[in-house]
Amino acid sequence: MEYQILNTSTCLLVLLVFIPTGLGICPSSCKCSGNDRNVDCSGRNLTVLPQGLQDNLTYLNLSFNQFVDLDHQLTRFTNLRTLDISNNWLKNVPAHLPKSLWELYATNNNIKVLQKLDTAYQWNLRVLDVSRNMVERAVLINNTLSSLKFLNLSSNKLWTVPTNMPYNIETVDLSNNFLSQILPGTLVRLQHLTSLYLHNNKFSYIPDKAFDQLSQLQVVTLYNNPWSCSDNQNILYVLQWVQGTAARVMGVPCADQPWPWVSPTPALAQPTALDSSPMIKGTKAVDREASAAAPEPTKVTKTHKQFKAKEVTPLATQSHPVLFPGTDRPLLRSPAGPQEAAATRTIHVQDSAEGNASLAPATGSSTTPMTLSITSGMPTNYSKLPQSTTATLRKEEATPSAPDARVPSRASRWELGLLLYLAALHAAALPVH
Repeated sequence: MEYQILNTSTCLLVLLVFIPTGLGICPSSCKCSGNDRNVDCSGRNLTVLPQGLQDNLTYLNLSFNQFVDLDHQLTRFTNLRTLDISNNWLKNVPAHLPKSLWELYATNNNIKVLQKLDTAYQWNLRVLDVSRNMVERAVLINNTLSSLKFLNLSSNKLWTVPTNMPYNIETVDLSNNFLSQILPGTLVRLQHLTSLYLHNNKFSYIPDKAFDQLSQLQVVTLYNNPWSCSDNQNILYVLQWVQGTAARVMGVPCADQPWPWVSPTPALAQPTALDSSPMIKGTKAVDREASAAAPEPTKVTKTHKQFKAKEVTPLATQSHPVLFPGTDRPLLRSPAGPQEAAATRTIHVQDSAEGNASLAPATGSSTTPMTLSITSGMPTNYSKLPQSTTATLRKEEATPSAPDARVPSRASRWELGLLLYLAALHAAALPVH
């Protein structure tokens, strides 16, 4: 009998020792789950921690209460992974938080400074949210917070982007602050950063090379900042970076204003009859550029002593020569719109002595045969011809014209006059029998 009583007492003692930690006790003012290791005490108007919280908690929600100070009160929860102390009256991040934390939510409090000791030993912390406070300065120690992936300091009173942010961080939200500057080297190490939120701040420009090392960046927000679009020297960097980045930029600076100073494309001067100096790099640029409608002076070429008469309708739109870099050969810029091939007008006059050899004097000199070739437009095979193409072009591509509908052009009247003049000279040279 005594033996049974002894065993019973021993069992009761064991239960009294292990029940609080093994089975857990949920405070009456909280809701618990997961063997009482997940405790939700939010919205209870608490000013002190409730009694009965077990030490092996993994989740603790103390939001929407009236806590003013929680320093040194949470250190004993060495298994705590998530702590939510949002929407209270805290003036600072609680001192000596457990080092086991993965997520810390402290939004909407009265925190004014994020001290270096607040995060110095949080090697496991992955999420830090101190948004909607009055933080004016955030001090982070280099090479701490090595596991941090998400940092939210939005809706505070920061003037400078925090330095010494952990190199493994992926998302940084600094929106709705008073940020106006980024100190040199602040973002250099953040090569894993994918999302950067800088909207609703006071940026007038971004310093040179500030974003150059953000190779993994996918999203950046820049809207609602007072960009100095007229300050060409300082605003230039961010505009060029926006043009070249693969990231999605929300709120492009100076989007409603022209960017003439960013990667300008040289505008080609409109060629005139006296000035054909624009240098075009490559024949593709020549083909694309529309030429002016000023006519090109007619080219007259004298070769063999033989006349032939053949007239082709000239192009209505003429081309202008453009010097090609590195050569002395002019290129003809093709006129805009569809066109026919270049037309060659050649006049050939059949000598009467050639038709009636008996009239030629036996000892007199032969007549003066001439070939007059007038070329206008740009031949289709011009780019394949040698340098002297203009003087020796013999290929003729005629442009058909309707019969009985030709209106004599100025060149035609000039050619006819020349023909009559040459015929008169020839007749004067004939001997009188």
